[in-house]
Amino acid sequence: MTSAGAGRRQGPAPGRGGMPVLRRAARAEWGPLLRTVRAALAASRLRAIPVTLTAVGLTLVFQFVQNQAWGYRAVQNIGSVQADEHLWLALLRTPLSLFVPALDLPVWGALAQILVVFGIAEICVGRRQLLAVAYLATLAGTMYARIGIWIGPVSPLGLPDSDKYVTDTGPSAAVVGLAVFVCWRYRAWFTCAAVAVAMVIEVVSIKNNLAGKEHVAAVLAVLALCGLQELWPPRKPGDAQRVRGSAHPR
Repeated sequence: MTSAGAGRRQGPAPGRGGMPVLRRAARAEWGPLLRTVRAALAASRLRAIPVTLTAVGLTLVFQFVQNQAWGYRAVQNIGSVQADEHLWLALLRTPLSLFVPALDLPVWGALAQILVVFGIAEICVGRRQLLAVAYLATLAGTMYARIGIWIGPVSPLGLPDSDKYVTDTGPSAAVVGLAVFVCWRYRAWFTCAAVAVAMVIEVVSIKNNLAGKEHVAAVLAVLALCGLQELWPPRKPGDAQRVRGSAHPR
């Protein structure tokens, strides 16, 4: 090798130092989550998301039935929530209200939200936590409606009295809550913050109504749950055995 050739520095290997900053940031933000989803779908395909597919099917059924003259009242009786109803009746209807699409919005939007966000959550955090967080977020919205009406429109946190007659259904609060929870579990901090900030901007600039404020309530409830799990992380099944094993060393 000549001295001239020996003095030359080789450029970075392709695909290493030359990777754009945004691509590295995206991989750091979403890489673990996407790998988990891709691996589950590659191994089990749609069998990986049975709860999500059930939710999509249930939403389709409710959409069809409530648009029939004979079915509208039946769907309202089992899945429609309004703040002027008795609390116990609203609590009974809240779980099914998640799957009743809003009549003034296209059903395909609700189906897409459920399929994507519920599906990712089912794979990434499991079926039990999917259902628990979805119900918590929906319940937070239901309870906020009553609190907001009690506060009244004099406060930015309140609602006008007319909102007590608004039919409160749909998966949007659960979708927002699940998005925050999954991002927190996979440490996708930027996306988690972006979802939370977007809900606040929605209320301030776009939809300063019951639906928009319920989304904020859902985010706050799920963030509180995340904070509690940070302080007191749930014990894994093998933790008890490890503790017993360390207490009686051989």
